[in-house]
Amino acid sequence: MTSRPLVHIIAGSVRAQRLCPRIAAWVAKVGAARVPLALEVVELSDWPLPMDDEAGIPALGVYGSERTRAWSEKIAQADGFVFVTPQYNWGYPAALKNARDHLHREWRGKPAAIVSYGGHGGGKCAAQLNQVAQGLKMRVAPTMPGLELSDEAIRDAALDPARDFTAHVAAVEQAFDELAALLADQPAPAAAPV
Repeated sequence: MTSRPLVHIIAGSVRAQRLCPRIAAWVAKVGAARVPLALEVVELSDWPLPMDDEAGIPALGVYGSERTRAWSEKIAQADGFVFVTPQYNWGYPAALKNARDHLHREWRGKPAAIVSYGGHGGGKCAAQLNQVAQGLKMRVAPTMPGLELSDEAIRDAALDPARDFTAHVAAVEQAFDELAALLADQPAPAAAPV
């Protein structure tokens, strides 16, 4: 029996009052009902990574910090990713950029989907995430759902994703279909460096 590919759904916001955990859980629920993948929500708030705390460049894969080694191991476990992120000032959160920049080979070549959210759906941050993913040679699902939030949801954290995102279900399902297809076409992983 073949095990299902593991996909980490990375909740890309660490703000104290954030909607990301609820939105990431909803994305995982939609995905679980759609594709035969093992889905795990990964909260960046559980992985505090100081800025620039590694002496070497991530592309070398030699990490001095125990935090970075643990993060590397976590990310290396996944066959693919779904980045769920808010748009902050037309970009994606610094914590998500930092988490991605801590590593290199652990992301390289793996498939990903991007789900953004914000007052206008977060398309600008999705485009930036896609550009960085392309630089890492990740294979990105072409459908990048942008979930639009009301002012009330943004300001008061008043959000029920099952109710408020019904218009976006089909796009999230399409992104998962594309991610599953990318995973099915994935080449065998390269051997770990010795």
